[in-house]
Amino acid sequence: MTAPLTSLSHGAGCGCKLSAADLRPIVASLPRSADPRVLVAADTADDAGVVQLTPDLAIVQTADFFTPIVDDPYAFGRIAATNALSDIYAMGGRPLSALNLVAYPLETLGPDVLREILRGGGDAVAAAGAAVVGGHSIDDPEPKYGMAVTGVVAPDAVLTNAGGRAGDALVLTKPLGAGAVATAIKRGLADPELVERAIAVMTTLNDVAADQARAAGAHALTDVTGFGLLGHVHELAAASGVAAEIDATAVPAIDGVMELLETDAALAGGSRRNRADAETFSTFADGVPEARRRLVCDAMTSGGLLAAVAPERAGEIDGAVVGRLVAGEPGTIVVG
Repeated sequence: MTAPLTSLSHGAGCGCKLSAADLRPIVASLPRSADPRVLVAADTADDAGVVQLTPDLAIVQTADFFTPIVDDPYAFGRIAATNALSDIYAMGGRPLSALNLVAYPLETLGPDVLREILRGGGDAVAAAGAAVVGGHSIDDPEPKYGMAVTGVVAPDAVLTNAGGRAGDALVLTKPLGAGAVATAIKRGLADPELVERAIAVMTTLNDVAADQARAAGAHALTDVTGFGLLGHVHELAAASGVAAEIDATAVPAIDGVMELLETDAALAGGSRRNRADAETFSTFADGVPEARRRLVCDAMTSGGLLAAVAPERAGEIDGAVVGRLVAGEPGTIVVG
């Protein structure tokens, strides 16, 4: 009998990402492409790169992979693929093709587990109307899986994280808490029903949410993953040149997660790093409970889209209005 997948990983899902605080100065020091075809690069910490091919066509490119977040290999594959596809939707694009990215201990886990991981990933890509066209694998004692995904978009239809306007409502389309659930799995604190609810959230494609955001005239769009809600709000607000206010009580959680977050027993390492980073650009009102502070910093995996949209049109997107953009120092957040 093989060991549970999560027991082989030092982190879980997007919680194993390098911290935003550590990455910012590294990425900022890298040269920028001067190619005029590059419409979106790393400058604004957006979800994917966009390169224009013709006056009417651009490609959207992203890559995302991580360590196991659940023990079921098929579910892990679906979650990882859904997460990678999300970056294409967050740019307003349509997924076209995907490449598997595999790091795997074949001698330890055997071929059947890997086959199920790849089957799960393939099913998610097929559900998105795209195709898996190959991939790459390496031997690694710690399993990792994800995808490099290519999508297409009209150059004038690209949605970035840099178009938010003061007064916009912030709409979040999925509940948070996958980081806490993943840690609870590793520590034997998660019941099967909670795990199933989390898997259902993480395997839901963001295609419908992206269509709704575009139809509602969203000014900016991103997805909420490993840097937590506050981390991604910070990136969107900073890129848009505005500040933000978050209503902690309005932020949705996966059913059962708030109970986990009453203590730090299921607090992911990535979430702790997010909290430390968030405290450099966020101010928490005294009345915000500790569990809510943990939730808005949860290292989410395969989270929902976060749309900045005119407040009168926020109801056109299925989700929760969790705050708004306001005039102020770019990237700063008040959590009340």
